[in-house]
Amino acid sequence: MQHVDIAIVGGGPVGAALAAGLEGSGLSVVVLEAQTRPAAAPPARDPRALALSQGAHLILSRLGAWDTLAPQATAIESIHVSQRGGLGRAVLTAQDAGAPALGYVAEYGDLYAALAARMEHCGATVLTGARVTQVKATAGYGMVGYRRNDSEQMLTANLVVLSEGGKSLPASMREDKDYGQSAVVCTVKTQQAHAHRAYERFTPDGPIALLPLGDDYALVWTTPNDQLETRLALSDAEFLAQLQRAFGDRQGRFLAASPRASFPLKLLLAAASPSSRIVRIGNAAHTLHPVAGQGFNLGVRDAWKLAEAILDTPRERLGEPAFTQRYEKTRHFDIAGGSLMTDILVETFSNDNFLLKHGRGAALLLLDLLPPLKTQFARKMMFGAQAW
Repeated sequence: MQHVDIAIVGGGPVGAALAAGLEGSGLSVVVLEAQTRPAAAPPARDPRALALSQGAHLILSRLGAWDTLAPQATAIESIHVSQRGGLGRAVLTAQDAGAPALGYVAEYGDLYAALAARMEHCGATVLTGARVTQVKATAGYGMVGYRRNDSEQMLTANLVVLSEGGKSLPASMREDKDYGQSAVVCTVKTQQAHAHRAYERFTPDGPIALLPLGDDYALVWTTPNDQLETRLALSDAEFLAQLQRAFGDRQGRFLAASPRASFPLKLLLAAASPSSRIVRIGNAAHTLHPVAGQGFNLGVRDAWKLAEAILDTPRERLGEPAFTQRYEKTRHFDIAGGSLMTDILVETFSNDNFLLKHGRGAALLLLDLLPPLKTQFARKMMFGAQAW
């Protein structure tokens, strides 16, 4: 049985970010990744695009991954927020926030490849094809059982970090909220150039996000589940016509769309870990609605803050109750704030209530007319709870 200082379950972007953050620490780190491909090889084409906040950009730069990702990333210099069928709109700009960009947009595969390359060269041992079958803790160490090369294996660690698989948590260890919605994702071409402007357009069925990506837009179209199969089955012409009616003509006509995919939208929050030795980050700790693009940004802040906590703690203290409780306390405000904000946005804007419509319009107008409020809101989007 092998013993290590840190065992990271999940070699996706968040797990890879943590491994890279521990480079040079002198700690023994093992990453267990279920995929059998080489860790630095890109995954199969993933249609998702991720909005990376300015804070995430800074973290990726410190981890040494940004230079690889930068050629494939597109800057967001302004965000236009509006509601269909109601007055009021707000425009947030990088200039208002005092930053070179509000954020960046990148394809999931490109982000993964950049972080996986760093993980391969940060001193961690990466075990691909390692399917974790059990995780448990004792007073002295955490235990991870996994299957690899057709054999059952086990390792122990001072600290076990779960970075993927929140949906596999028992119901008693998580809080779930099903929005009854799915996101339809693809890229679309518009008549007018995007000029590095993103859009968040609220409709009674849920938000529509257009994110500048290369020369086109990445589309995230919130769709009620009872309409999902119909929308996915539409011809390109019918799909673009529906999108035009829902979004409007601020970018001129929608000209083309790539093949579509979808994924369900839910809120998932893991309860505090019932034992020491185990910490959850990223998708294992929280899954948010994509409105306002907070999901991955919250996860990469988890990884950065956990790496800081590990580096500030003597090896023999890693995973002790005081360590896990201190880490979870430092992340509570950011996670609670991000999840509450996205949930309120979805519930408040995804309806056609007459009174709420006018209230939303007034709120957007107020946000647009008060520069200090606009700046503070933009910084919240960029840096999370630390911005307050």
